[in-house]
Amino acid sequence: MPVLTRLIPSPVVVDIRPGALDDLANVLADERISHSGKLAVAVSDGSGARLRERLAPSLPGATWYEVDGGTLDDAVRLAGDMKADHYDALVGLGGGKIIDCAKFAAARVGLPLVAVPTNLAHDGLCSPVATLDNDAGRGSYGVPNPIAVVIDLDVIREAPARFVRAGIGDAVSNISAIADWELANRVNGEKIDGLAAAMARQAGEAVLRHPGGIGDNDFLQVLAEALVLSGIAMSVSGDSRPSSGACHEINHAFDLLFPKRAAAHGEQCGLGAAFAMYLRGAHEESAYMARVLRRHGLPVLPEEIGFTVDEFVQAVEFAPQTRPGRYTILEHLDLKTDQIKDTYADYVKAIGS
Repeated sequence: MPVLTRLIPSPVVVDIRPGALDDLANVLADERISHSGKLAVAVSDGSGARLRERLAPSLPGATWYEVDGGTLDDAVRLAGDMKADHYDALVGLGGGKIIDCAKFAAARVGLPLVAVPTNLAHDGLCSPVATLDNDAGRGSYGVPNPIAVVIDLDVIREAPARFVRAGIGDAVSNISAIADWELANRVNGEKIDGLAAAMARQAGEAVLRHPGGIGDNDFLQVLAEALVLSGIAMSVSGDSRPSSGACHEINHAFDLLFPKRAAAHGEQCGLGAAFAMYLRGAHEESAYMARVLRRHGLPVLPEEIGFTVDEFVQAVEFAPQTRPGRYTILEHLDLKTDQIKDTYADYVKAIGS
């Protein structure tokens, strides 16, 4: 009898626990990711660089590359520098910008990537997408999934709290994104990948319903796992649909309209998700999401990240232009300026102060 299954692109190693970084060399060797120990390691001048001294003795065959930032030029430059030698794999060690640069560079030179994030700011740590700043603003580029993800919760606890909280907003926004996907299915017949939807939804719900906070290892474990699952869900579906709906359109609008003032990705996505839930009539769910985001210190009103109500309305109205062809509650309602203002006023009343 034939086994009728599908292969899921996913890491061969996912190691999430306190002290995981101490076993990085063993993970690379045991899984035959780097049989020779000849590695390229991309780090920032921040959290990654601070860990270099600790890790260098256990990776004697590694060549270390310092990456300036998170731009397309930085990623292309890293790929060019690595071409001068032959490596088994590239290790991206640092925050989200370094991981995205490393993902793009690894894809460009045909190397597997090992992602070692030092914070949990968003679900890009295990996604098939690299988000990089370019001359036009910011672009998303398709890349392979990391071959391994190593997340040391001791390191995560040392990260700036804001960059961990932001990951909560990104994970929780999955719930809104799946609701948009289901709307597109009902209205336009867009096909839903049930496995991808289940993975993304449960990742978001696990974070939303967990009673802990960023000071608890139990909560950090759930958050890290949720972000990994969100990335794999995108690979399963072949696009960002499981984790990106109206919430992310609003986020992209902030980035494009106010590039010098935009807040963290996950902060904007969490706010966008709470408002999008209200737009679709899920008022109780919106209020609950807002309460949870507030409990974690995340914004639920634009003023809390430095934007006026008029600027928020402008972002919501512009948001559908950021993802042409993607159908969400924003495209469905097609609200005009005054309608968005009125709905926002109702949203503020509904979630309370």
